[in-house]
Parts: sequence; C-alpha cells; structure tokens
Amino acid sequence: MSADRSTAALVTGGSGFVGSHLVKRLLERGYPVHATVRSTAATAKLRPLRAMQEAHPGQLSLFEADLLAEGSFDEAMSGCRTVFHVASPFRMPEKIKDGRREMVDPALLGTRNVLAAIERTPTVERLVLTSTVGAIFGDYADVLAMDDGVLSERYFNTTSTVENNPYHYAKTVAEREAWDAEAAQGRWRMVSVNPGLILGPSLTPASESGSLFLLEELFKGYFFYGAPDFSFTTVDVREVADAHIAAAENPDAKGRYILAAPTMTSFHEMSRIIRSRRPRDLRLPRTALPHWPVRVLGPAFGLTQDYIRAHLGIRFPVDNSRSVSELGITYRPIERTVLDHYEAWRSRRTAQ
Repeated sequence: MSADRSTAALVTGGSGFVGSHLVKRLLERGYPVHATVRSTAATAKLRPLRAMQEAHPGQLSLFEADLLAEGSFDEAMSGCRTVFHVASPFRMPEKIKDGRREMVDPALLGTRNVLAAIERTPTVERLVLTSTVGAIFGDYADVLAMDDGVLSERYFNTTSTVENNPYHYAKTVAEREAWDAEAAQGRWRMVSVNPGLILGPSLTPASESGSLFLLEELFKGYFFYGAPDFSFTTVDVREVADAHIAAAENPDAKGRYILAAPTMTSFHEMSRIIRSRRPRDLRLPRTALPHWPVRVLGPAFGLTQDYIRAHLGIRFPVDNSRSVSELGITYRPIERTVLDHYEAWRSRRTAQ
C-alpha cells in the first residue's frame, strides 16, 4: 500500500468505532475502500458511511460479511492489496455472559475466515490486524513482572482464559493464529497494532464498543459517590486510525505496536478533566474512593475479588516508543481526547 493509492484497501468492521474512523482517513488520503458491515440495511448505524460515500463518490463500497461465515470476506477482499482486520467485539468483563460464544468465536473464527480469504486472494500483500494491549497482558498484575514493570510489545498474554478475562483471551489466540499464518507463507506480511482503551469522538450513532460503555457509566453518574481507583492505558481513536495506515504504508513496519499514552489515566482523572469543562455536572465524581468499599461492593457490580486484586490501584508505565519512531504517531493530550469523547457523547444523546 506504500505509495500506490489506486488499489483498494479492505476494512472489516467498517461501521464500528475504530473502523469508521479508519475508513474516513483512508478516503481522505485518496484510497478506494471496501468496507464490510454486518448488514447493509442497518440504516442508523450506516449513516456515517453513507455520508462518506456521498463525500467521496465511487470511492467507498460496502459489503455484508459475517465473522462466523466461511467465505464471507471473499467478495469484499477481491482486488485489494491491503486488509485491515478491525472487526471483533469488545465488551467489558462484567457485560460478558458466555465468553466463548460472545468473544472467542467472533475473534478467533473471524480471524481464521479473514486469513482463509487472504490465502484465496492473490492481490493481498499486507494484513494490519487490530489486536489489543490485552494480548500482551492478562491482568495489570502481570505487567509488574515485566522488565522494570514497563508494558512492552515483547510479551504475550499467558494468564487469560475463556473464564477469566475472555476478551483478552480471545484477542490473544486470534493474534497468535494470525502470526502463525503469516509465518507459514511468503506472499503477504502482517503488522499488528495493540491499542489500549480507545477513547475519542465516535462517528457512529450506536456502538457496542466496551470503551464507549465504560465512559458512559462515568458520564451517567454510576460513580458520583466517588471514583474507584482503576486506571487505564488510553489512546485516541484518531491516532489508532492513523497508526493502521502508517503500519500499511511503511514498508519497514513489522511486528507489534503498542498504541497508548506513556502514562495511564484513572477514572478520577477523567472526571476531573470533564469537570473542568462542565463544573456543575453533579453526576461526575469529585473524590477518589478508598480501596475498601470497592472490595466490599465490587461483586455487586460484577467485579470478582480476583479481578479487583489484580487491577485496583495498579498503575504501570507504557513503552510506546515503536509507535512514535516507526509509525510517526504523535499522541494528543488525554485532556483533548476525553473532552472530545464527552462532547460527542452529549451531542449523540441530545440527537436521540
């Protein structure tokens, strides 16, 4: 995909939080784009993509595809040189009822179906896989055992299971499978991007992304009595889109790239950022909760004691140097990302 912008790029999950931003950036850079969506009849969800079709006539083609259906991506992939495999559900642990059916099957079988389509499509030269920092560690406590306690691309998650953190497990097995497939042939190359919690303005009116759900709980006042001491590796969705394109365009890009700010951000810090803009919003917590009520009340909110023990109060630095030096990513301040995320959420709510 280096300098040739005449060949189409495929984006799976084109109507999702990340996918829609990626489609937009590719079109702005002059690429013809094929995007897969679950249903071309989903009018509200497809409104942003339809608007992009009008803004870039003849440049964006939509295809229906099902992650679990064999051969589902063949038509959309036909003639493409680059494949961005973005589609994969993301939910917070307390929202997952059946880890295998909801997380592992779509992530692993979906990746297998995309890999099989790549094998059948001779024009494909590069796969950019959307993974996650969760394929590097299972629990925050795992990072403390890494060299100097710093999160780095060198590690793979070995502690998550279908029962314990099924989303991280699903993304880990899917990424490993893709690396095995790349190693078994010589025609196409793969790069994986491993973002932290993705925040920023959503282009889509309805998204099931866990990152949107997590901040919605904060905005709606779930934590008004105080913010629990949970911190997150964070990245702006616009940086994630740019990193995908850089990973495809830079011929020297290889391996895995952590996409996250060098320092983590807590619920309390996010609340403080939003209150700087909306000081009278009473739903936002003004204080940080001590650890003991979280340990006592956590299970009532779907958090197990094991999860609380392995995450509460734990922070670690992030080594994002490869994304900066090799992909040219400049991370915008977390304040801008959180405020843009919040304002987009507010305008979506008033539009509903």
